[in-house]
Amino acid sequence: MKIIPLSEGTFTVDKTKHFIPFNGNEHELQSRPVGSLLVEIQPFVIITSNDILLLDTGLGFGIDGKLQIHKNLSEAGINPTDITKVLLTHLHKDHAGGITRGVDHSDLSFPNALYFIQEKELNFAFEKGFPSFITDELDALKNSPKVVLLKDDEGVIDNYIYYKITGAHSPFHQVFWVKEKEETIFFGGDDAPQLQQMKHRFIAKYDFDGKKAMELRRNWLTTGEKENWTFLFYHDIKMPVYKYGM
Repeated sequence: MKIIPLSEGTFTVDKTKHFIPFNGNEHELQSRPVGSLLVEIQPFVIITSNDILLLDTGLGFGIDGKLQIHKNLSEAGINPTDITKVLLTHLHKDHAGGITRGVDHSDLSFPNALYFIQEKELNFAFEKGFPSFITDELDALKNSPKVVLLKDDEGVIDNYIYYKITGAHSPFHQVFWVKEKEETIFFGGDDAPQLQQMKHRFIAKYDFDGKKAMELRRNWLTTGEKENWTFLFYHDIKMPVYKYGM
């Protein structure tokens, strides 16, 4: 399988949940509001023998009138129409901003893809709303034949993509394992956002169940190192892709 990180850049985010671009050559973290975190925004493409998978859809920011994620895909030699499946961990705006496009966000950004999201997550997004969820940008998910609403807490898609609700970062957050031949790729979204969080006992205040998230990260790292998983980290500036021994 081929992995393509689609970095949208580095940002700071504080309690307002606004993502502000950050350039280390021009900005100082100390000048940002107290409590600001420095994060990468980085969806991924995985090319398998059957699919071109997109894992989460970024912030949905535009560059010269074009979605940044579309631009990043094009630079990687992939047309947005080539994406066959979009796997969504959850619908927080920094992971789901690129789901739709257009002024009214009525069009799905990847028209030939099936979108896989937990039904309970979609309902929760509309229940909670702003600022974590931008519901105007999610309306197109409700009745589209291109959207597969997962009703089970865990299961398998096409016999090689495994998913499971964790209830760690958010109540209905899910994680994915993509398994082909002898290879396993793990994508933990915001349950497992950075390598350093995997290695240290760290309880994040922004998690729904911080203790559970911490224990899951430790367990995943231990199992993944034994079974030779490849980890994808959505918010890691230094190590977006990690495999034990690399």
